[in-house]
Amino acid sequence: MEAVVVTGGGRGVGRAIAERLLGDGRAVAILEQRSEPWLDPFIAAGRAALVLGDAGDDDIAAEAAAAARRLGTLTGWVNNAAVFRDAWLHEAGGAAVAELVRANLQPCLAGAAAAVRAFRTAGTGGAIVNVSSHQAQRPVAGALPYATAKAAVEGLTRALAVDYGPLGIRVNAVALGSITTERMDAALADMTGPERESHARTIRDLHPLGRAGRGTEVADTVAYLLSDAASFITGATIPIDGGRAAQGPDPESRHLD
Repeated sequence: MEAVVVTGGGRGVGRAIAERLLGDGRAVAILEQRSEPWLDPFIAAGRAALVLGDAGDDDIAAEAAAAARRLGTLTGWVNNAAVFRDAWLHEAGGAAVAELVRANLQPCLAGAAAAVRAFRTAGTGGAIVNVSSHQAQRPVAGALPYATAKAAVEGLTRALAVDYGPLGIRVNAVALGSITTERMDAALADMTGPERESHARTIRDLHPLGRAGRGTEVADTVAYLLSDAASFITGATIPIDGGRAAQGPDPESRHLD
């Protein structure tokens, strides 16, 4: 059985990816910071494993690789874990912002290192997918640490593809727009009615497709990039953003009736 590690795979987009891979017949080792009861039946069936800890810790990442190998043949790794914390550089200072950037970049570095080591030890190729954001290209004001880290993730993706392509290791990224998750739902629940209406209008305006994305739509693309169907794709960043990164703000823009 093929096995894949998904960091931050217990909820939100990570869970959608894990559920899609499980549905495709793969085994999944999830690296998370807390237990996730929905995984229990899959763990009992020998289809999943849960590794608790920090995805940016090299030892924990290595533990996740070992857990995946106990489930089957490790063929893929998804670096999804992220930290959502905004800061203004002039207020927080360089050192604090650098730490926030590190907190978002380090899980990709630790995960990629563990994956490459495992693929090399097994003498096989493999596929890594890094989860990025539209903010790598179009930052949102006040989100400098996150946008900077995601830009670095996309640069890392290309560098890894060049370094390890000769070993049959493919590395790609997906750059997400606004995706409906438990986190977004919780934020909406705290809003007033008018605030929710304003948020809905903003989402429609930001995305040419007129809506936020679904976790299952992200999972479909990640599953493709991990599969043999994407065997000649590496070093690429695929936007899953409803056209958000393609659209620039235009004060003269008009909506179709």
